[in-house]
Formats: sequence, structure tokens, C-alpha cells
Amino acid sequence: MTRSEQAECLPESSPPSAAAGAAQSEEGRLRKLEKLGLFLLLVHKSSANRYWEIDALRGVAIVMMVIYHLVFDLVLFGYYQGSAVTGPWRVFARVTAILFISLVGVSLAISYARRSHQERGRGLYRKYLARGLKLIGWGLVITIATWVFMGRVVIIFGILHLIGTVTILAYPFLSLRWINLPIGVALIALGMHLNQLPVSHPWLLLLGLRPRWLLQLDYFPLLPWFGVALLGIFIGQSLYPGGTRRFKLPAWGSQPGIKEFAWLGNRSLAIYLIHQPILFAVLNAISALQER
Repeated sequence: MTRSEQAECLPESSPPSAAAGAAQSEEGRLRKLEKLGLFLLLVHKSSANRYWEIDALRGVAIVMMVIYHLVFDLVLFGYYQGSAVTGPWRVFARVTAILFISLVGVSLAISYARRSHQERGRGLYRKYLARGLKLIGWGLVITIATWVFMGRVVIIFGILHLIGTVTILAYPFLSLRWINLPIGVALIALGMHLNQLPVSHPWLLLLGLRPRWLLQLDYFPLLPWFGVALLGIFIGQSLYPGGTRRFKLPAWGSQPGIKEFAWLGNRSLAIYLIHQPILFAVLNAISALQER
């Protein structure tokens, strides 16, 4: 048998199936979306070094925030006759904010403790600067959206503006520990005082001096909230020295309920950005149906 005859007798190699090619293409798209989500801070990087209790607590905070905003929107649309800005709901909103912002401080303390072993100085600060500017950028998206859709009630310095600014300004405090406790308490006390002072101009709005005529639905000035973040940094440095948990917890991260809250906490920014448009769309649709 000639070589050409032998070659004709060999089985032809089957071309890659279309299904396999489509699966590879889909996997590539998912990887690109994941990278984009990480770059835009819409999701946190999955890692075995993440602490389930922090993600779960952040998930609890984001659920509490959605609940409060739902109540606020129900009042706005006239479906709930109570007040969302006084009484129990105001306390609920403050507890939610304190939990959320103190967890920002805890997370900053842990990330710095881990990264500072490998990198210091300007290189490390640039990472916090970049992250903070991205968060401020998302805050500006909220500012523009409220200006376009809500007119007078523009969110000038909300919680995203605050967290982005805290991420940038907190860097010198991340290498400290005990001093963050008295400084944090002092800033909270100062902020509570400044928030009560009557002013006629908005130029110091970021520091907590807000004229009464300037309506703000989402207002988190640096004072007192930077103090809350510093207390969170102190808690993070005390409970997770060197970025390592100093106390024992069961491995409950995969338990039903806890796993779902941790999943939400890992996507808190994305949930924050989309939940209000969804709530407004649903309530607007209900109002339109009732008018028919």
C-alpha cells in the first residue's frame, strides 16, 4: 500500500464542534465582564482570604438600605402615610449608615495590612487614590441623575461621594491604631455640633455646614462620618491585626442565609446603583395602572 493510500485509510480528525467554540466564546465574554466589573468596583474579587462575616454584614447593611429607600419611596408616592425622616425610620436609616460606613473602615484596615507587606509609599497610595476617584465618579453619576430627573433635590455629597473621599483621605490613618479612636470620637462630636449651626451659604457643605434651604435626600458630610470610618479602621486594626482574624469563627460562609447575604455584600455598589431606578420604575408603573 502506498503512503497516499495509507493516508486515505486514516480517520479524518473531526473539526471542533460549534458548541465547543460557542462555549469558549461565552467564557471569554464572561471573563471580560468580570474584569470590567472589578475595574468599575461593581463586584469584589473572589478570594479565599475574604472574611465571610464582613461580606455578610455588608449584605445586611445593603438590604437595610434598600428597605429604608423602599419606605421613603412609598411615602414619596403617597402609599405610606408615616414619616421616613423622623422617628423610628430615621433611627433605622442612621443605624444602616453607621454599619455601612464603619465596615468601609474595617475593610480599609484589612486591605492596607495585607498590601503594606508587599508595597508602601506612593505606589500603594495610588491604588487607594484610584479606588477613591472611581467611587467619587459613581457619586457624580448619582449627582447628574438626580439633577436630570429630580430638579431641585440634587444629591451633592451622598454616601458614594463620602466613601470615595474617605478612601483617599484615610490613607495616613491606616498605619495608626489607637490614635484613630480618640480622633474618630472627636470628629463625630465636632460634626454633630457643626451640623446644627445655621449657615446661609453651601460652600462648606462637605464639612457638614448645610443651609436649611438646601434640600438633600442623601447627605453624608465628612463631619461626622469620617469619624465613623476612623472608628471602623480602629475596629479593623484591633480585630484583624496584620489582616488576620484574631478570633475564631465557625466556617459558616457557605451556610444558607449567610451565603446569600455575603453574595449581596460582595456586590453592594452594583445593588446601590440599580435599586432606586428599579423601585421608582415599579412604583411609577403601579401609579400609572391605578390612574387608568
